[in-house]
Amino acid sequence: MESNRQKKIAGVLQQDLVDVLQGAASSGGMRGVIISVSKVNVTVDLSIAKVYLSIFPNAGAKELLEGIRSNKPAIRHELAQRTRHQLRRMPQLEFFIDDSLEYIDNIEKSLKGEDNPLEKPDLLDKRKKS
Repeated sequence: MESNRQKKIAGVLQQDLVDVLQGAASSGGMRGVIISVSKVNVTVDLSIAKVYLSIFPNAGAKELLEGIRSNKPAIRHELAQRTRHQLRRMPQLEFFIDDSLEYIDNIEKSLKGEDNPLEKPDLLDKRKKS
């Protein structure tokens, strides 16, 4: 169960992360890529924030995630500047791809009969626990 403080910090981070990441993507030559922060979970001790990203189009998601992960210190610093009046300590950031939309899309295709997982069970990826 998340405390109100965890939720509040997650909310603050989520808001500012979108700006920071979108800015980093456009300046890094990834124009036309839409990054949204679908969820932020902060650990109980407030030391780590797990950030779940939806990236569209999905094709460049993996390389963009690598880029974001390798720029973690800069992103964390930029965030700390923006949130210095709200947060005393900036949590460590961990980035993940939120594949739930893609997963839902696959289920919808299956339901429409476009791909029948009963005939081809390998169509549905095993859902990764995060």
